[in-house]
Amino acid sequence: MIIVLKPDVTDKQIQYITERVTDLGLKSMVSKGIERTIIGVIGEEDKLRAQPLEAFPGVEKVIPILKPYKLASREFRPENTVIDVHGIKIGGKKIVVIAGPCAVENYDLLLEIAEKVKLAGASLLRGGAFKPRTSPYSFQGLGEEGLKYLHEAGKKTGMPVVTEVMDTKDIELVERYADVIQIGARNMQNFNLLKEVGLSKKPVLLKRGMMSTIKELLMSAEYILSNGNFNVILCERGIRTFEDYTRNTLDISSIPIIKQLSHLPVIVDPSHGTGKWDLVAPLSRAAVAAGADGLLVEVHSKPEEALSDGAQSLKPDKFSKSIEELRSIAAVIGREM
Repeated sequence: MIIVLKPDVTDKQIQYITERVTDLGLKSMVSKGIERTIIGVIGEEDKLRAQPLEAFPGVEKVIPILKPYKLASREFRPENTVIDVHGIKIGGKKIVVIAGPCAVENYDLLLEIAEKVKLAGASLLRGGAFKPRTSPYSFQGLGEEGLKYLHEAGKKTGMPVVTEVMDTKDIELVERYADVIQIGARNMQNFNLLKEVGLSKKPVLLKRGMMSTIKELLMSAEYILSNGNFNVILCERGIRTFEDYTRNTLDISSIPIIKQLSHLPVIVDPSHGTGKWDLVAPLSRAAVAAGADGLLVEVHSKPEEALSDGAQSLKPDKFSKSIEELRSIAAVIGREM
């Protein structure tokens, strides 16, 4: 349920309403938009229906949210959410690029890649320190050592760091080094993990599960939002279909659909979405044209020697060329890169 407040509502009136909601055993979330302030209420709405909310000072109207994802919905927040990561705005006019290797292998290589993607136009550095792999015999990441490398490379190049957390016990460790916490596709419905990152102050990059619907993605985001963390970035990274030419099928249609349903920013991962480096650039162009707020691209100086996902990684020169192509597309739709 949404409580829409009057334009001249006071802080004292907002406090009174939220206290009454809490007294009923419900949770309230205050969202201050450009024109209006609203209060989202989570819990058993029958308790609220017995209250004359419209009679409360400062209340203009009360609207029920019909969708199962309440806080992630456009009904709760009509304006686009813009997430600030150390001055980099995700969800605004500028299309943000996050780039780097799939896995952190060593510091020198990571720094080399970081410097090259920064020069090409990337704003954030990505890299995996903990790697969820299909095979238990594949490279699993460097752990805390990899996190330290990421932190140092990010600090040296002036790029915030995005990296994945796989286990609730590692959240505090990852928070120490990362600027954005990534929840991978395999953990999209790890609800205990979602609840815990919902308590974090760090932005969360939530990837769509490989066999998950858009509704399920938004419901997973709801777990994070309902625990108080509104800095959620959604990521389309391809889903499993009967097509086996590509690693996954990148669902370009999800971008405008999510934009209609939710206020949260949407970025696209064309690397995992295809599994083929030569498809990354054309699908990046499609993603930007479809309205994506950003891209998550894997880049490696020597993909043939990469310890993880070399087949889908762009070399730095091809990454740079792709960014140049994307700038003209962004300009056509009134955005920047």
